[in-house]
Amino acid sequence: MKHPDDTLSNPTINDIARVAEVSLATVDRVLNARPGVREVTVRKVNAAIAELGYVRDTAAANLARGRVYHFTFILPATQNEFISLLETEIEMLGRGLRQDRTKLSFVRVAAFDPMALASAIDDIDPTQVNGVAIFGPETPSVRDSVAHLKSHGVTVVSLVSDLPSSERDNYVGVDNIAAGRTAAQLLGRFVGPRNGKILVLTGSMLARDHLERRLGFDEVMAKDFAHLDVLASLEGRDDPDLIQRLLPDAFAENPDIIGIYSSAAGNDGLLRFFTAHDQSRRPLVVAHELTDLSRGALAAGHFDAVISQDAGHLVRSAVRIMRANSDRAPINLAQERIRIDIYLKENMGP
Repeated sequence: MKHPDDTLSNPTINDIARVAEVSLATVDRVLNARPGVREVTVRKVNAAIAELGYVRDTAAANLARGRVYHFTFILPATQNEFISLLETEIEMLGRGLRQDRTKLSFVRVAAFDPMALASAIDDIDPTQVNGVAIFGPETPSVRDSVAHLKSHGVTVVSLVSDLPSSERDNYVGVDNIAAGRTAAQLLGRFVGPRNGKILVLTGSMLARDHLERRLGFDEVMAKDFAHLDVLASLEGRDDPDLIQRLLPDAFAENPDIIGIYSSAAGNDGLLRFFTAHDQSRRPLVVAHELTDLSRGALAAGHFDAVISQDAGHLVRSAVRIMRANSDRAPINLAQERIRIDIYLKENMGP
């Protein structure tokens, strides 16, 4: 009969070896997914692990091996406050994780340039990095580069914009189709029964997050607000100067624009355009990402709503997922779900 306190003790690898009737070396190989163990033996060891309820102390194991995690982020090089927020969060979290034997870093790559992104991924030494978080477009060259990392055992997550056709392990970011649908509902209700045109500002239709937002936006507009004429996307490549140059012609050709969905970055160019033109007929605006710039625009009444995702949550989730994948540990998907936040002037906080 078991003593009541026996249920509180944690099983060890010695217990696994005893129940599976194998050596300690074999248990170690299975736990660390090393080759040289027959499939039937792997099943016996895993069955023993399940029977005993063994939970591996990865922190202690890594400390014993002197293991240091290195996770790197590949971010687009744009004049983008949201990217700067991500960089700040990476740096802050990195400082806090040093004592946990975890190193974080990031590199910037030309935005909307698949070849530059693929080259940056190929430049990563898979022997020096445990995980890579990628924020960029999905193309065959990028998918090939991701496959190269995966073939060397590096965990890969897509960040903000998904790479679903690649071999990436997980996606960290909002549901961008749902974000576009949300923007359409907000803008359509703000506009009300008035007739007019809706301008959609995007970065590039090469970017999956921008494309998905447009798809969701169009779906709701066609279904619930068919009286509004949604114009073709104006691609500003997240460049405020380019957006400022493009807008005068767009408004000259469509003087009845009554709403703008700014689905990407470069909002400073939009605000500069507003400053230089008649404010009495300012369109209603729904934009993306709560930054100092968009906070100010909400406060001043230039923006009517901002759809956002928490930059800190994005970075923390990416790191937790990369670490769990590196340790072959379970992931709490509910914890890692990135919410779609909606901010108005009244609730944007300090």
